[in-house]
Amino acid sequence: MAKMEVKTSLLDNMIGVGDMVLLEPLSEESFIDNLKKRFDHSEIYTYIGSVVISVNPYRSLPIYSPEKVEDYRNRNFYELSPHIFALSDEAYRSLRDQDKDQCILITGESGAGKTEASKLVMSYVAAVCGKGAEVNQVKEQLLQSNPVLEAFGNAKTVRNDNSSRFGKYMDIEFDFKGDPLGGVISNYLLEKSRVVKQPRGERNFHIFYQLLSGASEDLLQKLRLERDFSRYNYLSLDSAKVNGVDDAANFRTVRNAMQIVGFMDHEAQSVLEVIAAVLKLGNIEFKPESRVNGLDESKIKDKNELKEICELTGIDQSVLERAFSFRTVEAKQEKVSTTLNVAQAYYARDALAKNLYSRLFSWLVNRINESIKAQTKVRKKVMGVLDIYGFEIFEDNSFEQFIINYCNEKLQQIFIELTLKEEQEEYIREDIEWTHIDYFNNAVICDLIENNTNGILAMLDEECLRPGTVTDDTFLEKLNQVCATHQHFESRMSKCSRFLNDTSLPHSCFRIQHYAGKVMYQVEGFVDKNNDLLYRDLSQAMWKASHSLIKALFPEGNPAKINLKRPPTAGSQFKASVATLMKNLQTKNPNYIRCIKPNDKKAAHIFNDALVCHQIRYLGLLENVRVRRAGYAFRQAYEPCLERYKMLCKQTWPHWKGPARAGVEVLFNELEFPVEEYSFGRSKIFIRNPRTLFKLEDLRKRRLEDLATLIQKIFRGWKCRTHFLLMKKSQIVIAAWYRRYSQQKKYQQIKSSAIVIQSFIRGWKARKILRELKHEKRCQEAVTTIAAFWHGTQVRREYRKFFRANAGKKIYEFTLQRIVQKYFLEMKNKMPSLSPIDKNWPARPYLFLDSTHKELKRIFHLWRCKKYRDQFTDQRKLIYEEKLEASELFKDKKALYPSSVGQPFQGAYLEISKDPKYKKLKDAIEEKIIIAEVVNKVNRANGKCASRIFLLTNNNLLLADQKSGHIKSEVPLGDVTKVSMSSQNDGFFAVHLKEGSGAASKGDFLFSSDHLIEMATKLYRTTLSQTKQKLNIEISDEFLVQFRQDKVCVKFIQGNQKNGSVPTCKRKNNRLLEVAVP
Repeated sequence: MAKMEVKTSLLDNMIGVGDMVLLEPLSEESFIDNLKKRFDHSEIYTYIGSVVISVNPYRSLPIYSPEKVEDYRNRNFYELSPHIFALSDEAYRSLRDQDKDQCILITGESGAGKTEASKLVMSYVAAVCGKGAEVNQVKEQLLQSNPVLEAFGNAKTVRNDNSSRFGKYMDIEFDFKGDPLGGVISNYLLEKSRVVKQPRGERNFHIFYQLLSGASEDLLQKLRLERDFSRYNYLSLDSAKVNGVDDAANFRTVRNAMQIVGFMDHEAQSVLEVIAAVLKLGNIEFKPESRVNGLDESKIKDKNELKEICELTGIDQSVLERAFSFRTVEAKQEKVSTTLNVAQAYYARDALAKNLYSRLFSWLVNRINESIKAQTKVRKKVMGVLDIYGFEIFEDNSFEQFIINYCNEKLQQIFIELTLKEEQEEYIREDIEWTHIDYFNNAVICDLIENNTNGILAMLDEECLRPGTVTDDTFLEKLNQVCATHQHFESRMSKCSRFLNDTSLPHSCFRIQHYAGKVMYQVEGFVDKNNDLLYRDLSQAMWKASHSLIKALFPEGNPAKINLKRPPTAGSQFKASVATLMKNLQTKNPNYIRCIKPNDKKAAHIFNDALVCHQIRYLGLLENVRVRRAGYAFRQAYEPCLERYKMLCKQTWPHWKGPARAGVEVLFNELEFPVEEYSFGRSKIFIRNPRTLFKLEDLRKRRLEDLATLIQKIFRGWKCRTHFLLMKKSQIVIAAWYRRYSQQKKYQQIKSSAIVIQSFIRGWKARKILRELKHEKRCQEAVTTIAAFWHGTQVRREYRKFFRANAGKKIYEFTLQRIVQKYFLEMKNKMPSLSPIDKNWPARPYLFLDSTHKELKRIFHLWRCKKYRDQFTDQRKLIYEEKLEASELFKDKKALYPSSVGQPFQGAYLEISKDPKYKKLKDAIEEKIIIAEVVNKVNRANGKCASRIFLLTNNNLLLADQKSGHIKSEVPLGDVTKVSMSSQNDGFFAVHLKEGSGAASKGDFLFSSDHLIEMATKLYRTTLSQTKQKLNIEISDEFLVQFRQDKVCVKFIQGNQKNGSVPTCKRKNNRLLEVAVP
């Protein structure tokens, strides 16, 4: 039987309140206390209806494992404890099963965990959707786009080590089965000012540090970069290193992600070259130089950096240098060129760096979109994920914070509208009466900012386009004129500022009362940041680059496409992007994730009430709860409601036979709740007040305790009865087994006694029979013995006269014959092995057999030697004959002999017939070669040695040159009279020739060889075979040799050799030749 699946509810084992809609009483303090209580128990997710609140834990939690993914897969939203996976699953199933396009809006301030939340949503969707090679590739590309965008769009801030400095909206496209087909990414307002300047304690974008830390030395050299951060003015040094962040490893991750997404190698290289150019732009410095007309002109101090930038980008150095020093203004048919002072040159440099990086980022997004876009034309379902900056309130708020907070105002507006719309649609769908809900509508704030005629953005654009002197102060004056009467706008000059009491508002600032609170903006920089101007000279210089990517980033620099119209301002561009985003979001079913940062220290287990309270206010979470609770605080489908509370009514417990709605109606009528506290929809029960739900839960808890007591009582009774029956059954079994054991034991005793009695009776009978048999046998033996003695007496008496004369001799011969026969039989069983070298022989048993014993030993040894010899082949016999001959000649005479015993005699050590070098020598010799060996011939004059080939044939002894093979000497064997050698362990031997022979004209030969024993033996045997005379072998440490006409004494002495163990020969005088033997 399969194991039953256990399901839990949002209300089971609840820490605090899992859904803020059920919080009672509802206040800011209780809201914060509930979040804190859940946060302290590692419950970081809480619901407001279908909205998920996520509190950043600043640590890893074991709640994102594959097992958790399976737990939340295909589950009802409120079935398990709050989790981001529940919202992701609800959105994915609505898209897949109900064909509704979805969007997930993730908001919160920097460091609240928005980026991680978007990653979790995408990873969950990737885990639960279909599988397959193509689907997995699409999922991998979608997931790997995150590291690329984070590297180029995220930075370390004081609030977050991985803060997104751009807004991202990704549309993930699915087919009808719910499998991903591709995606489209939109980016909003990259904080490009960070490229040139970062606040204290913050870093530039990650990619700069990753490139310098993780790139190889070869790549850095190609990019003209150095690994030291301090070499670059655009990189802040006070926080260049971040604890727990490995920039080198992250760089490798980014390179791998770019490859997976689909970037070609040359594209990735081009991107890094642009990054290097931006870094080096910050190192360009200017100096003032006065011209003749009295105007100041800027000049570049050190042109090495400019030269390297031009080498990287392929720009003519003179063109870029002029663009930093002059500005050309075109109006209709006229061109006016003006010089730039130092401040304007620095502005132009920074503007170029910001534009270069910003356009590169936009190009990266478009390039990623090309790779991940859906390849098919089929109808697609879409899930959008919006990860955008949250509401920002800093000490110094400028144009960027103004734009970000405007975007959050629009998101709050659409959030309220869509939430109310969703509530109203559910009420209509369930046939519940809709009541009007009062709430704060922030449309008035949105109108203050975006109104086309008198909105702040419109006033800013108008001021930027106005001729004449335009400053931030003139912009503020215009705001004071147009917006002075607006209830959400304040400044020193407005009517709403309460000038006498509010001294915190400086003259150069204005304040807007946003839905999240009041924010004061410093007007300084608004006009410049909104203009976002890049001088046309720089655009044209970039377009002239031979670098294909940089040229593509500046299409307006093409002289053929000069547009004299002023480019749109940053504010108007962002306003149009937000409008497009809002239009897109309104076509989709919204899902919300509100991210909250618990502390500013980025530390775990710390919950700052004041900081969380501030975020709750500007996220409008209490407003959200009130909107949700304005009608009915809780709603649930009839089936799970009946299943959860059916034990509260006798009619529905334990099983309800009818429809679920009828069962719920019976249940609520039985409980006698006021009718106004609940309403019955088409498929759900609606409960107005959380107190009613908590009362239901209390009743259920008490009833569960009663049921548990009842179950325990029944279980204990069943357990006792079962135990009793088991004990009774066991007693019967034990009694039966004991009776059986007792009878078996009694039977064994009787059987044992019977066997003992039987054994005694059988023993007595056997002994009686044995005595009778023994007596009978003794009688028979006695009769036989008497008869034998009688017959013997009769025979002896009859034949005594025949044997009495030779009896002793016969007995002696018989005894001797028997002893010899016994001796031979014993020798047969004690014979030794057939090995000729086995010297074992049985001991002699009798002294008189001594000669016989020795003769038998001799005969046996000869016989086994013959048996051993019979096994030899002719070749092996010849070898042993040579070895035997060597033994007779040299044993106990020559010290070199024992080492030669184990070496086989090969004879032909040189393969003359196979070596082409000796072909001439082979052709000259027609006889069979017995020995072919290289020897050292001792020179007769000085005792030095020379290598010669020593050849022995059947009739001759030949000496040949080793290199050429030319025969030097040929001696017939009949002319060899004697061979002399020492008794020591050396290889010298002399060959004495017959006096008067033709070969003896130069005298005797003195050789040295490693195979002396073999050569002397074979020479002896061959000479004996041919001449029928034995060759004289002289062994002496001093002997005479004939060198030409002189007799020379060869003397062997002991000495320490320089060459180790090699003997040396030295001619001392005309009469003495010494051989030093080690």
